[in-house]
Amino acid sequence: MTILVTGATGRIGRQVVDQLATRGADVRVLTRDPAKAAFPTGVDVAQGDLLDIDALRAAFAGVRTFFLLNAVTGDEFAQALVALNIARECGVEHVVYLSVFDADRAVNVPHFAVKSGAERMISQMGFSATILRPSYFIDNDLMIKDVILEHGVYPIPIGAKGLAMVDSRDIAEVAAIELLRRDRAPGLLPLETINLVGPDTLTGTSVATIWSELTGRTIVYGGDDPSGFEQTMATFMPKWAAYEMRLMAERYVSDGMIPAAGDAERLTTLLGRPLHSYRDYAASIVAAAKR
Repeated sequence: MTILVTGATGRIGRQVVDQLATRGADVRVLTRDPAKAAFPTGVDVAQGDLLDIDALRAAFAGVRTFFLLNAVTGDEFAQALVALNIARECGVEHVVYLSVFDADRAVNVPHFAVKSGAERMISQMGFSATILRPSYFIDNDLMIKDVILEHGVYPIPIGAKGLAMVDSRDIAEVAAIELLRRDRAPGLLPLETINLVGPDTLTGTSVATIWSELTGRTIVYGGDDPSGFEQTMATFMPKWAAYEMRLMAERYVSDGMIPAAGDAERLTTLLGRPLHSYRDYAASIVAAAKR
């Protein structure tokens, strides 16, 4: 059967498509602008979005399993619920949903609350589902590399509790493995939740230390106050989104993103290899900057 991937042109979705195609899956993607999409040979491209009912019904034709990834937007919850309802209407049985770490606890952060609600709907609607809960993405820090390398500051207020940062490559590969496991199962499988974490739990200070060691110069941590972070984010995103980033940073500082016992080991077993580390990712950025 066909596996439908939403959010397929983004950082995670594109890698999920590649992973599925490499493993010989029959893949369809849903995208607003097929002309701008470049996917592996054999991937079926459907035009539309998660609020386009007719396009969704067409995209779900012949689909047994789908990957639900929708961006942080003002209508994120509506997108998720519409997609889930149309999926059930069209006979989809299996869902792999990209949620967020501690979605059910950090409910004052809008997109955490949205994902918690979507998780609840997936459970109550009776899907055979895997809920993926990634921690902070390691590769988010690509957007601040110039601040780190040129100004000597790690600016994101991630606090002293620690974040088990995860690489997007690991997220995508786990998603593909779970999609195929469910799609190829002879029947429905029980709902499972997987925390997606990295091999190390890092604080603002320890991240700055990694950058200092790799660059050979002092990189300082910018501190735990998220107000300046909000102001910076507001220079290139809507103010509501910048405020949401502040709320998320406040949760980093107050609670961190601490893996449960066995989380990392579960992932290494699933992947059959070590998890990508923050240090290795940062080292690749430093090496590229020296070329």
